[in-house]
Amino acid sequence: MDYSDFSMTVVGLGLIGGSLAMAIKDRLKPKNLWGIDVNTNALDYAESAGLINRGFLSAKEPLQKSDFVFICIYPRETAEFIRQNMDNFKSGAVITDTTGIKVPIISEIGSILRDDVDYISGHPMAGRESKGLEFARENIFEGADYLITPTEKNKPENIALIEDIVKQLGFGHVVRLTPQQHDNMIAFVSHLPHVIAAALVLNPILEKETLYFGGSFRDITRVGRINPDLWSQLLLDNGDYVIKHLKIFEDSIQDFIQVIDSQDETRLKALLAKACERKEGLDLSVDARCKSGK
Repeated sequence: MDYSDFSMTVVGLGLIGGSLAMAIKDRLKPKNLWGIDVNTNALDYAESAGLINRGFLSAKEPLQKSDFVFICIYPRETAEFIRQNMDNFKSGAVITDTTGIKVPIISEIGSILRDDVDYISGHPMAGRESKGLEFARENIFEGADYLITPTEKNKPENIALIEDIVKQLGFGHVVRLTPQQHDNMIAFVSHLPHVIAAALVLNPILEKETLYFGGSFRDITRVGRINPDLWSQLLLDNGDYVIKHLKIFEDSIQDFIQVIDSQDETRLKALLAKACERKEGLDLSVDARCKSGK
């Protein structure tokens, strides 16, 4: 689809919003690409670097003219932004976001949304450990998954529109999930690993023994440099699913504690072999999916 007649706005010019702006400007080439942010330095940089046509501190003017709006701010702030600007959105506008939780956000926004505006929540499965516009890159999304969580209220043509846009931006796979499926899965594949990484780097041993780190420690704690403001929202607002998977993980840890404590080498080997087999199967499934293009 051709987007040269579209006016688009990116709300929040951080890592994800800035990277989206870069990709939109380069690949979609809309008639207008505007940015909204509370940080004047980010707006000035985005304008001077040609990432956007114009930046705004106030949302009213660009939203009144925007056909498509990407909201790239924290979950609770996303809902509040839409609430505060409900009267400003252009009739027929399509709104999406990039939040890492869906059920509470979609429920809140759905209760206040105008009938002539379509909100379809999304989640780019890409990012970096650092935050801020200075770390934004156009190719950060290349080949990545993009999750969308449409509801019965969404128009099929607008769902198709978002799928086409994100594919043109470089995402390799677009996956449709229910909000509940999304939050349950993300609690396991994203939220749980972040909690584990945080717990590891909080271990008191690091206060005394910090000279020797193996590659496995660096790998597993890669996401330990966590953004407290964002991740406190994600973990608390998705608390039921996060706790569910933490308890399952706790059970697995207890299995290892028991077999090591009892010196049960046979059972320990069986546990490790099962884990190895499961990991190899996961690697193969990813490779197969990439080769098939699915």
